[in-house]
Amino acid sequence: MGAGMTHRPLPPELPADLALQLITAGQERVCGGWDRLDESRRAGLVAQLRSLDWPLVTEMRQRVLAKQGPEQAAAPPGDVLPNLDNAVTPPCLRLRDDHNPIPPALAAEHGIAALAAGRIAAILVAGGQGSRLGFDGPKGLYKIGPVSRASLLEILCGKLVAVAKRHGAAVPLAVMTSSATDAVTRDFFSRHERFGLPKDRVLFFTQRDLPVLCDTTGEIVRADLGQLAMSPDGHGGMLGSLVAAGGLEWFARQGVDHVISFQVDNPLAMPLDSEFLGYHLLTGSEFTPQVVHKADPKERVGVVVADGGVTRIVEYSDLPAQLATARLPDGRLKFHAGSIAIHAFTRDFLERASANADALPLHMAHKAVPFIDGAGARVVPDAPNAYKFERFIFDLMPLARTVTLVEVDPVEGFAPLKNASGAAADTAEHVMAAMVAHASRLLGRAGVTVTGGVPVELAANRIVNADDVAEYLPPGSTIKEPRVIGS
Repeated sequence: MGAGMTHRPLPPELPADLALQLITAGQERVCGGWDRLDESRRAGLVAQLRSLDWPLVTEMRQRVLAKQGPEQAAAPPGDVLPNLDNAVTPPCLRLRDDHNPIPPALAAEHGIAALAAGRIAAILVAGGQGSRLGFDGPKGLYKIGPVSRASLLEILCGKLVAVAKRHGAAVPLAVMTSSATDAVTRDFFSRHERFGLPKDRVLFFTQRDLPVLCDTTGEIVRADLGQLAMSPDGHGGMLGSLVAAGGLEWFARQGVDHVISFQVDNPLAMPLDSEFLGYHLLTGSEFTPQVVHKADPKERVGVVVADGGVTRIVEYSDLPAQLATARLPDGRLKFHAGSIAIHAFTRDFLERASANADALPLHMAHKAVPFIDGAGARVVPDAPNAYKFERFIFDLMPLARTVTLVEVDPVEGFAPLKNASGAAADTAEHVMAAMVAHASRLLGRAGVTVTGGVPVELAANRIVNADDVAEYLPPGSTIKEPRVIGS
């Protein structure tokens, strides 16, 4: 497998400097089958090889080879789980909880002031494809509105538009795409006039791709004779790619002090909730994650842990079963602060972290990856055969001087779209039901009754909270048929 060809001398047409890089990195076989490529495909392969960070590729191959023997005990930080014997779940501020040491109203007041002053910006992580949903295209284009059939992008960008209208100041948005989603996503934004966002307040940047390596040889896997198998570098690629695109300077020029990142797959996301922002500001936090109370060890969310003054997030797949299921005397999971991938950062912290080359270690994921075999035929394996490499943005957390956890009610702020219809959770059907239930509760708080079973939806670009409902429906109203409130 791997490069997929028996060893051959490097083709004489290959530029000498590139040939030396291949030899140094142990990747000579990546050009196998060169004689079967036409000039265009040869040029494409050379361009792809030249785009690689070869010292990083060498490090990645060493990581793979270390998995083959006892050296794996000395694996780099990205693969080493810290000793959690003495770790605890840090205390959390709870959204809408009057028992918080900081009153919710005070937090909301400070969050509103920051939004009105234009100090808050957002990063939307939108590099994922919809393949797991059976959807051909970027996940952000998936139509999830239970009544409107609005896309994820329309709903999430609409939230920024509504907040900007409410507080009188635009919220700059940086959108992270991937090589697979960039062109289509940009076109979608353009055709929909950026969903109402000002043109000069939207920045696109693309995360890097990293080569996929054979799990036994560490050689680069090829998707075709003249094409390397590549994979996006994870949501952690956000920081490096944002810096490369001049994004931090772009935020600074617009007077932004704080940046909130969120994922494209959660239409209930509340990245700009004023109370959440207020807790971030009033505690002087450099990194403030939103969390949900994790009640079932099988929930696929990472957990926030603290030990020895260091706070970090441990991915659910990395948490040993005995720790994932450990409970406190009151019955709660020992590690119950589940991360939902909504993070508030100070811009100063991101600038400081971006100067640290080792801030975000690489993680390895064992996957089944189609490849070209020794005869040049495409093989689709039914078991993991290669490693993909990615970075996690939450690995920045231990670098933060202050971390504040804010717990949100999942029925109000967390309905991720992950799986195709028929799965046990996180399908489109589950997400739309959660959106309808959320809308019904909010309308109830505004004095509006929804007849049982009638689907309702909130226009994301018009409704921030229950205070906005009266503009469209007076208290005492009853909804008896499907409707989008605010449309």
